[in-house]
Amino acid sequence: MTLQPIHLETVPDLVEQVYARLLDAISEGALQPGTRLNQEDLAKSFAVSRQPVLQALRLLKKDGFVEDAPGRGVQVTPLDVNWIAKVYQVRVALDGLAVQLAAQKKAVLPQQVMAQGRMAESSRNVQAMIQADLAFHKAIYEASGNPLIGQCIQLHWHHLKRVMGAVLQSSQQRQSVWDEHEAIAQAIAAGDSQRAVSLVQGHAEAASIQLTQRLAEQLAMSVIPATQGAQA
Repeated sequence: MTLQPIHLETVPDLVEQVYARLLDAISEGALQPGTRLNQEDLAKSFAVSRQPVLQALRLLKKDGFVEDAPGRGVQVTPLDVNWIAKVYQVRVALDGLAVQLAAQKKAVLPQQVMAQGRMAESSRNVQAMIQADLAFHKAIYEASGNPLIGQCIQLHWHHLKRVMGAVLQSSQQRQSVWDEHEAIAQAIAAGDSQRAVSLVQGHAEAASIQLTQRLAEQLAMSVIPATQGAQA
């Protein structure tokens, strides 16, 4: 395991802190798919008792990030092409609603978000590209004025970050991503909700096709652990 010992504060709730720390480690790739998670080791790493670790693992299992390991114990859920495709189906719908609401307000997305994206694109730093992409979409969710959209999609982005990190480590993000983002932002600012919805849904669908195809190829080559029976 690659987790470093870290002291957790008593507030907020320890279960929430352990959950958040493990969720970040899984979604960012510090804990790889298939990694067994030992409650005692985790408790020592976080300097807590086993109880908050057990509860956090139960929550992660419910959310699909942890599963029962062969024999006994739990492990980080392997990546599954079919599951990621389903996550993107939800994202397409929520992104469409978000840009429609934002366009009705003729919202102007922060220029720093676009600048951050262009900089990440030129740097080819995988984590920077993922964070910039997430920042762009979060800006749209905030611009929609409906906080439920961001809340609903937050967990899905952790699943997407897992596959984005795994795939982008060995292949580059498609060149048109930030041109597409720019076009979406312009449609929102112009109040053209129909065009904004069409662009953002096309953008998400293209991302789904690209990432699931590349993930399937990598799983076929056994580059990263896969769920048994996963198919493109």
